[in-house]
Amino acid sequence: MPRLMLLRHAKSDRSPGVRDIDRPLNPRGFQAAPQMGAYLAAQGLRPDRVVVSPSLRTRSTWDAISDALGNPKAEIVETIYEAPESALLKVMRATGDDAASLLLIGHNPGIQNVALDLVGAADRTARARLSQEFPTAALAVIDFDGAWADLRPGSGRLERFVTPKGLDRDDAA
Repeated sequence: MPRLMLLRHAKSDRSPGVRDIDRPLNPRGFQAAPQMGAYLAAQGLRPDRVVVSPSLRTRSTWDAISDALGNPKAEIVETIYEAPESALLKVMRATGDDAASLLLIGHNPGIQNVALDLVGAADRTARARLSQEFPTAALAVIDFDGAWADLRPGSGRLERFVTPKGLDRDDAA
């Protein structure tokens, strides 16, 4: 059963004159990214394959979480930089059956749109939560039956949706 983990890059800076692809993480991003990495590791969410957008903010997000996951090899995939859901689905469907889990680190609105598309209309609660907001450093874990090549709209089940703020509340409780 394939497991897809969609992680939006951590919060980035918007300095004037810096190209979008070169935007670095800001202090909040540098705090949230390792927090999400620790969460992934503690929950046993260790990917068999990692795909990362080429932007500085996605690569920095990966750098901040990879230690917690045992430093698996990541593949920088140019086509997922600010990609629409169709491009993200193409990358997901190309994942080999030897990988039971895929971590994709990318951007909105593509990450949110593909999550909404894959979860489908049947799970109204999950769709409602995903459609409200997909903040920076948020993680959606979606499980599927079948093979990666068979991913279709509505074929996934949202297993969890986690945000850094949600983890902060859990830590405070």
